[in-house]
Amino acid sequence: MDFSLSEEQETVEQLAGQVFAGHASVERVREIERSNERIDRELWRALADAGLLALAVSEELGGNGLGLIELCLLLEQQGRHVAPVPLWPTVVLGALPIAEHGTPAQQQEWLPGVASGDLILTAALAEPGANDPFRPSVTATRDGDGWRLDGAKPSVPAAHVATRVLIPASIGEDEVGVFLVDPTGSGIERVVAETTDRSRVAHLTFAGAPAEPLGDVADGSRILTGMVDRALVGLGALQVGVAEGALRLAADYTSQRQQFGRPLSTFQGVALKAADAYIDTEAMRVTLWQAAWRLTAGLDATREVMVAKWWAAEGGQRVVHITQHLHGGMGADVDYPVHRYFLWGKQIEVTLGGASAQLARLGRTLKDYTPA
Repeated sequence: MDFSLSEEQETVEQLAGQVFAGHASVERVREIERSNERIDRELWRALADAGLLALAVSEELGGNGLGLIELCLLLEQQGRHVAPVPLWPTVVLGALPIAEHGTPAQQQEWLPGVASGDLILTAALAEPGANDPFRPSVTATRDGDGWRLDGAKPSVPAAHVATRVLIPASIGEDEVGVFLVDPTGSGIERVVAETTDRSRVAHLTFAGAPAEPLGDVADGSRILTGMVDRALVGLGALQVGVAEGALRLAADYTSQRQQFGRPLSTFQGVALKAADAYIDTEAMRVTLWQAAWRLTAGLDATREVMVAKWWAAEGGQRVVHITQHLHGGMGADVDYPVHRYFLWGKQIEVTLGGASAQLARLGRTLKDYTPA
């Protein structure tokens, strides 16, 4: 594996860093967290104008025709600035599955709007109880030439502002389909809630809600597997950025804050804690890129994705704990910037299953694994 970036990928990384740095200041993020939507529409427009929302959209539909690795670079920059925009729901949960599995009509209807920043997409992968996205509690039944959904989906990211939501649903014993749904349509109740990282989600309840299959309904299991893999990799990219941003704050603070006449960063205990956080961050990074590269290359990446999400959960929560601890009393201030990284790190840790859930799933996978 070659982890070096191409010239095009470096351009994406640099451009994303410039856009986030120019718009996601501490004061601006604090202002958005007090708003009703919790989404920075000005930043969203800037990302669209820079062509960054079009990374996963084909050139024929007004995009750049790039892919998952470039999206991960974009998400990493978002994590560094804990910027409140629905990138992960729109580009990873929504645009990627439509670009890969949608019919030509579905791609034409929804992807240009993603590229232009005119609409927001998302997907409902979380489940109540055991939170197993491969066993959806929502059921889909045929209704003439169409489909209708019944059941409930908790904590759907950005569903309070989304134009369409992708819903995995059971269509029979051990069969799954993925459906496009209008969250404001008939037969749907939408309750908005606040999450750990101060963003908004919506709990959706379906009672005969009309739905449109994404692509061929018979491909539902394969589509859902790809959606989950890419969703977990996207979370890993966000967490790498969160860890880097938190570490930078801790490095600056401990270098400037003095105790007994010298900077805190010169004390052995502080240096060791910071080194542990750095090692965790690099482990998160290398497992993320291994999983993203295998997915991009069309290789089986199920195990690598679970390892990357385990590191994002386990290593990520250690990093945000350490960096907050290194701030001493300032770290206990919920309005101080480092606390925001702590909240994002904890939210990413548990989204779509924490460390224990990933290990359990990985164990079940390895039990039946036979090396080629």
